[in-house]
Amino acid sequence: MSNAAIKTAPADALALPMEGLKGQLIDGTWTPARDGTTLDVVNPCHRSVIAAVGAGKKPDADAAVAAAKAAFPSWRRMAARSRGALLTELANRVAAHAEDIARVLAAETGNALRTQSRPEVQSTIEVLRYYGGVVSEQKGETLPLGPGLFSFTTREPLGVVAAIIPWNSPLVLAAVKIGMALGTGNTLVLKPAEDAPLAVIKVAELAADIFPKGVFNLVTGTGEDAGAALSGHPDVAKISFTGSVEVGKLVAHAAAGRIARATLELGGKSPTIVYPDAATPERLDALATNVVNAMRFARQGQSCTAGSRLYVHRDVFDAVLGKVVEKLGALRIGDALDEATDIGAIINEERYAAVRDFVREAVEAGGEIVTGEVPPELSASDGFFPRPVIFKNLGNDWRVVREEVFGPVLVAIPWDSEDEVIGWANDTHYGLAAYIFTHDVTAALKAAERIDAGWLQVNRAGGQIPGMSYGGIKQSGIGSEYSIEGALEAYTARKSVTINV
Repeated sequence: MSNAAIKTAPADALALPMEGLKGQLIDGTWTPARDGTTLDVVNPCHRSVIAAVGAGKKPDADAAVAAAKAAFPSWRRMAARSRGALLTELANRVAAHAEDIARVLAAETGNALRTQSRPEVQSTIEVLRYYGGVVSEQKGETLPLGPGLFSFTTREPLGVVAAIIPWNSPLVLAAVKIGMALGTGNTLVLKPAEDAPLAVIKVAELAADIFPKGVFNLVTGTGEDAGAALSGHPDVAKISFTGSVEVGKLVAHAAAGRIARATLELGGKSPTIVYPDAATPERLDALATNVVNAMRFARQGQSCTAGSRLYVHRDVFDAVLGKVVEKLGALRIGDALDEATDIGAIINEERYAAVRDFVREAVEAGGEIVTGEVPPELSASDGFFPRPVIFKNLGNDWRVVREEVFGPVLVAIPWDSEDEVIGWANDTHYGLAAYIFTHDVTAALKAAERIDAGWLQVNRAGGQIPGMSYGGIKQSGIGSEYSIEGALEAYTARKSVTINV
């Protein structure tokens, strides 16, 4: 694996947000944080400040929620197909500015432009177009209660939605929450992650004159300040949060205190299970590519769906591991804005240090590194570029196997019996994703039935597709997103009307 020379992109090479650098879109107007404070957004590839945005706090959150609450009565009465048309218009505007948005996204997240950031912008466009097209299908039911009784149900929006998104896939997750909340007739206050708000702000700039004032609001700031203020606000009817289990628990407590609704998409420790028939000589190359993709190595492993526990049947363990190492070695690490880069940088120093601690602890306990190294100590000017690590000779009870590393660390463990490997796969408090590789359809379906996860893929390692139901079980979350069914379940309430005719 090669480490590219780090190239510093000049600030004028990025089409940064203009008005949005103030950070607060409230009631259709961009304003600075009320106390005038700002947050620096840092490029993790070379640790330079890209821009500063407003550091919103409770007064800013209060103003945004008030604007959304005031806009809700008229927005909910707009025909669903008209709301969908506005979402489609936003998708078209994002498409027209796709390259500029992708470059900003790469610079702030460290996610490589070619392999990650451009595809994420395209996924954002697809998500917005999907909801733009399907939101008019918000149908209720008629109930045959008996002669003389006409009973029907409708789907009603909840009110103000507060959406809080993380830094690892900020743009597409923003699009999911924008599409679901606004398409179903709710109004929205969106809080992007403080580490990577700029691409989301650019999309908000494009949206500012599409939706009526107060329908779509954006507040930047830390989770402790702006996020907590939104989660606990009495006028927020629903919270949609994507992030860590620890913060998700705080959000759940805040919602429970006032019986508000909450969708939580939290962490994962996803198993990848390889059966012998998936690793025949003619299938081995494609399998290894899928294993690398399932682990999200090109996103530095910073994904809640990363298949970080690789269980390979003992008969093909060495062959599979060798080919995965070969595939990984061909990927190039470097500046996210360099077209030659496959793998960019970890988001910040705190995350880099956490990954380093996981790897070092596993090595000290006797884990064998097949490829990679303990991430080195960094100087103040070094970018956050840990080499991907693959471990073997570890047990299923090791911390690096059980806890979410959120970095490029894969653990490979051989298995002998199907009952054994299914037991290992389920021996976790997470239940988000799982990957199964076998060309025996019966074996695949039986394994899928037995594995405790909300989102399973067989012989595929790609990302979510609009229309697909996506969400976790156990401590990986509550609720599902990406589908119109998920939107109706999570962002609307069923109203039942019965008439004596």
